[in-house]
Amino acid sequence: MSRLSMLRWRAPVVTPLLSALAVLGCVILAVTGYYLSFLFFSLFTMLVLGVPIAISLAGACLMFVLISGQVPDIVVAHRMINGIDSFPLLAIPFFIFAGSLMNNAGITERIFDFAKALMGWMRGGLGHVNVGASIVFSGMSGAAVADAGGLGTIEVKAMKDAGYDEEFAVGITAASSTIGPIIPPSLPMVIYGVMASASVGQLFAAGLLPGLLMGAMLMGMIFIISRRRGYTADARFSVGVLGRTFGRAVLSLMTPVIIVGGIITGMFTPTESAVAAVVYALFLGVGIYRTLTWRKLLKVSMETIETTAIILFIVGAASIFAWILSSNQVTQHLVVLLGPFADSKIAVLLFSNIVLIIIGCFMETIAAITILVPVLLPLAVAVGVDPVHFGVIMVLNLMIGLLTPPVGMVLYVLSRVSNVSFERCMRGTIPFLIPLVLCLLLVTFVPAISMWLPTLVYR
Repeated sequence: MSRLSMLRWRAPVVTPLLSALAVLGCVILAVTGYYLSFLFFSLFTMLVLGVPIAISLAGACLMFVLISGQVPDIVVAHRMINGIDSFPLLAIPFFIFAGSLMNNAGITERIFDFAKALMGWMRGGLGHVNVGASIVFSGMSGAAVADAGGLGTIEVKAMKDAGYDEEFAVGITAASSTIGPIIPPSLPMVIYGVMASASVGQLFAAGLLPGLLMGAMLMGMIFIISRRRGYTADARFSVGVLGRTFGRAVLSLMTPVIIVGGIITGMFTPTESAVAAVVYALFLGVGIYRTLTWRKLLKVSMETIETTAIILFIVGAASIFAWILSSNQVTQHLVVLLGPFADSKIAVLLFSNIVLIIIGCFMETIAAITILVPVLLPLAVAVGVDPVHFGVIMVLNLMIGLLTPPVGMVLYVLSRVSNVSFERCMRGTIPFLIPLVLCLLLVTFVPAISMWLPTLVYR
């Protein structure tokens, strides 16, 4: 039998067989009374079979409640409603809306031109411009995928036109886009703050220095690669050009100042800052630049509604899962599993990083946060880790997960917008994982990097 014939035979046979075995395993666990094992196994089974994450979470939890009989099934609906009944979650649709407005109003192009005038004279110039533009844009969007899909399109094209290798261009674009959810505002930080009952304002402040550190370390790797490959500067430094591009971008550059400055000074809450970002984006796109049409506005609004619905469905479903884990004392079981290492701060942080990196390879960021916070956070707090510090560690881990297969959401987005295969995108990203992991280790074991600013501003 030829190899092709064997593949054709295996596909329709193996998948149903594995599905049947998975269902049989769920039945055995349910009948024998291993209800928690049944919960995890059924969730994993549905995820492997391609069931959407929100439905997998809600379905596994509903089956657990029905089979275990611990509580009435109506509790599932109550918990889902309570999970999304949170004022800070209102920031999510507004930050998504603001980021989409920035991308559709031509603001990203102005930011890129200014960054090129400011940093294009360095060796490997457009690589540094890539990072600098992402740092600025991260103060507007709060999402890595928004950075990759909007600003990334401009960055990759500019680097390819300037003669840079495609893999290098896509790799640095992917790596720099992960800065978005670290520097405030940040959608994952909002979700973490709700799940951990932590101050979103402090989380935003805690992400600023780690985000800048990520940018600096990525620029260091760009310099090393540029020297080896012979990349030179892409533009001469000119005060006149810098002044002109700054003049075109100055109103756009005020967006992160308004958002971050307003939060730190106490002028408005993180949720109110999201509304302010939308109002300012509309002011620029409609009143100043006049690049937003009714058609674009309708398109952006529908995309925001769709994305928000998906995120809130995941949060609601994950809140049931988190409640089941906490009520069944999963953290205490984890402490027993770790044994003598459960009292060691270094061991707990290393364990948390390993778990988060692995989960980040397979699971979407928001789902991973909502599932893992009730499991890992009590363990970290028990050994003296500040919840705000742990939030930065968690988000940074999961951002690295956006660059790793099999999920690698940022890689998929860049592969689509740049017409570069997923495999080549992944290959180009590998060198930039080194500075990101080094940054993660520094943030993990040097708490002052993330805690200095929140301590200065809020305490």
